[in-house]
Amino acid sequence: MIKNEVLLRSVAPMSVLAAGAFASGVLAVATGLAYGLALVLLTGWGLRRSGRGAFGPADWITFARAVLVGCAAELIAAGGHQLWWLVGIVAVALAMDGFDGQVARRTGTASEFGARFDMEVDAFLILLLCIQVSRTLGLWVLAIGLMRYAFVAASWALPWLTAPLYPSMARKTVAAVQGVVLLVAVSGLLPWALSFALVVAALASLVWSFGRDTVWLARHRVQAEPGRIVEITRATLRRPHGPSWRGHNQAA
Repeated sequence: MIKNEVLLRSVAPMSVLAAGAFASGVLAVATGLAYGLALVLLTGWGLRRSGRGAFGPADWITFARAVLVGCAAELIAAGGHQLWWLVGIVAVALAMDGFDGQVARRTGTASEFGARFDMEVDAFLILLLCIQVSRTLGLWVLAIGLMRYAFVAASWALPWLTAPLYPSMARKTVAAVQGVVLLVAVSGLLPWALSFALVVAALASLVWSFGRDTVWLARHRVQAEPGRIVEITRATLRRPHGPSWRGHNQAA
């Protein structure tokens, strides 16, 4: 069963390469090959790291979205002559977003791997759209696509940034707006000035969202630190060296 799944996941590079051949261009084909191989290798690594042997139903939906994102990457690498193909592919990928989460909840197969997989696909798609839009509006647009990666990089120096965040509809709305606004800007349906204003507004909302979450995490860290020390101390008194204490400490 697992071997069959690996074979199915390995079909992704061929699908993406086929799109690259349609887009034409050595850069497009090279992009498809690199993306397809990275997709297979990274998903395999993620499954092993999470202790899971295979995809769940929702993961296959995310994987299908990831293949579409790879096709978009090839079209962007090929240039702007395939604009409507790019708009169509991205529109489908954005429309599919959220289906994987619903399937995971309804089938009881939600997992940390699935959530992370979905997040990475979304982040890379936004970065790709930023690259395309920056060709007409300027390199400043890349700030939208790079902000999440900058946040992750900052968490290497400030581990408290990796703490779980509270549920927020505003955060979800801001994230959804980025994809829609960037797709509209890519399509060229609106005048340049209006597209510029919309993307500026999207960037401003994203800065606000990241800023609010960062402030909350900083305050939460300060408030939770004394309680965390007490919690760890009590756990230490109960079981100084046992594996359960180590797991509790990591969760805290």
